[in-house]
Amino acid sequence: MKTTIDISEALLERAREHARRESRPLREIVEEALQQRLDAAPTQEPFRLRRHTFRGRGLQQGVPEGDWDRIRELIYGM
Repeated sequence: MKTTIDISEALLERAREHARRESRPLREIVEEALQQRLDAAPTQEPFRLRRHTFRGRGLQQGVPEGDWDRIRELIYGM
C-alpha cells in the first residue's frame, strides 16, 4: 500500500544512508523501524470506572428524586 508521510530531511537522509549500507530498500527500513516502535509501545488497558458506594440511608424522605432545588436547599441550608 502506498502512502505519503512528512518527515524531516535529516531523518530521511539518515534512513536512506542506512538502507544503502545494508543494500535494502528504504521501504524495508521504514517498515522495520515502525514495527519495532509499535511492538515496544506499552499496551494500555481500557479505562474502567471503579464502583463507588457511599454509606448512607439512600433517598431521603421529602426529597423527590431529581429535585435539585430541594437537594441544594438541604446541602447549603438555604
